[in-house]
Amino acid sequence: MDRNYGKWFLNTVKRTIIKYGMIKEGDALALGVSGGKDSSALLYIMSLVQQHAPFPFSMQAVFVDMGWRMDIAPLRDLCLRLQIPLFVEKTLISRIVFDVRQEKNPCSLCAKLRRGALHKAAKSLGCNRVALGHHLDDALGTFFLNLFYSGTIGTFKPHTYLDRRDLYLIRPLICLKEKAIASLVKKENLPSIENPCPVAGKTKRGEMGEVVDFISQRYPFLYERFITSLEKSGTWPVKPYFVGDD
Repeated sequence: MDRNYGKWFLNTVKRTIIKYGMIKEGDALALGVSGGKDSSALLYIMSLVQQHAPFPFSMQAVFVDMGWRMDIAPLRDLCLRLQIPLFVEKTLISRIVFDVRQEKNPCSLCAKLRRGALHKAAKSLGCNRVALGHHLDDALGTFFLNLFYSGTIGTFKPHTYLDRRDLYLIRPLICLKEKAIASLVKKENLPSIENPCPVAGKTKRGEMGEVVDFISQRYPFLYERFITSLEKSGTWPVKPYFVGDD
């Protein structure tokens, strides 16, 4: 890989991991993957991070099988190429959400069940951290989603402790813009499997993505100001890890 090319995403992710104290020596990571472009980017970038890390940690990918008919061969091939083990957690989530419950607004229940399945799999594999592929546009979209539909101010954090599961949840790509990830996926020819969910592309979260895109075109500094405001307010606490930290 061209060294200059690598700097535009890898250095950002490494700084993010250090700044928010995401990984330390001996950690075992479960990388939550769906087969989409964001999770493919997560796999690719974290494989590079692991190579450059000053201390050892382990990783394995976890795919939550929702019960759809979905060919995940491209995801398996990518994991094989990157030498990251892939574990498939089989579920009946699609049936529960759409057939049994017949949810009119299925996204909330679906997300809750997927999280539960992912966390269960991570614990069964002996992992102490779960890494997700959420990026900066996702964080902004969640902020506007909370503001417009629940009247609250907030978004998800880069690093969270889940006390009920005794797991740490980390988002190493949280400071990367979606356009940067899309560019990386295209340049590296990473797989992006189509989402078979019947409501894909028709959700409120998708609408918030359009809001973020509209505002950022007029105010290009939106992303940087967003991160700064979250750090200054303590919503995204900066707490670096160093080798040997507990």
